[in-house]
Amino acid sequence: MGNHQSFGELLWNYNTSGIPDELFKRSEQVPITKEEVRAITISKLRLKEGFSAIDVGCGSGSLTVEICNQIRGGAAYAIDFDKKAVELTRLNLSRFGFRAEVILSDAQDALPRLPQVNSIVVGGTWSNTREIIEMGISKLQKNGRLVINTILIESAYDALSTIYSANLEQVDVTQVIISKSMKVTTGTMMLARNPVLIISATKPTS
Repeated sequence: MGNHQSFGELLWNYNTSGIPDELFKRSEQVPITKEEVRAITISKLRLKEGFSAIDVGCGSGSLTVEICNQIRGGAAYAIDFDKKAVELTRLNLSRFGFRAEVILSDAQDALPRLPQVNSIVVGGTWSNTREIIEMGISKLQKNGRLVINTILIESAYDALSTIYSANLEQVDVTQVIISKSMKVTTGTMMLARNPVLIISATKPTS
């Protein structure tokens, strides 16, 4: 499902993560994980060719595309409860020449039907963060990587509590604060984006 085709190579002919935001089709109604945050998220997922991964709360599909770019020949799954997000994810996958199974569903309904994978990323806004993370952990293979992106302190607290209760290892919390340049009449100024918390952990081998 992570197969790569010639059009994707023309659009982004690099293994490097952090594909420029402007290369993705976007909508004001559907969130996108910004390119610098994606680059760090991908590094925390520790992907290889042939790996399998689940993107929970795929939004525009930018992270799903980045995952497919790393796991050539592997299997990728993307979940979102928003029909517009699912449509946009499918559009962006096609635009970059990748394939993934894109699922329109609540995460708690979709996750039990999916196979165990090497890596899971959880993003978006979910009211049942603990339950989704617990289900995600159950779908991780041993030594699998879990990454959670959030802008909410409450979600970060729920995520960390769940991770520690599950006895995951190599727990790391990184706060990412990005500023981007913008030209103004007198020169160049920096505009700050919302801080993002990136929480990562590894499922033990025993």
